[in-house]
Amino acid sequence: MDPNDLADAGLVTLASAHDSTETVNRLKTLLKQKSIDVFCDIDHAASARKVGLNLRPTRLLIFGNPQAGTPLMQSRQTIGLDLPLRVLVWEDAAGKVWLTYYRPELLAQRHRVLDRDEAVKALGTGLAALTRAAAAPDGGAKSP
Repeated sequence: MDPNDLADAGLVTLASAHDSTETVNRLKTLLKQKSIDVFCDIDHAASARKVGLNLRPTRLLIFGNPQAGTPLMQSRQTIGLDLPLRVLVWEDAAGKVWLTYYRPELLAQRHRVLDRDEAVKALGTGLAALTRAAAAPDGGAKSP
């Protein structure tokens, strides 16, 4: 899969300077620093192994903060289908690790959340900063 193919799907895909485990750990550390709850860490590759299938490292983190998400759901409860936010950390066939997520602006458009522009923008800015920091080649996860 070419990460550039995902651009038109409303997805943001960033290259990570780390392996998949380190990328996930860095993202979790950043989320904890921001008091953002990690609700679920789904290891798709581990699940595939349980049924005898191979899958390159692929993990989905589902996380959020009710203070950020609830106002959007107060506008349109259907956005709860796409909240809490999620980031997929995955490894391509060449061994390169990527982080991919839907832009919160796209989620708001999809669910016609029209009266929370500032909240949506803040979610997008925060998510971009968190994923960039997790993927960054520096010596450790730093707070964005």
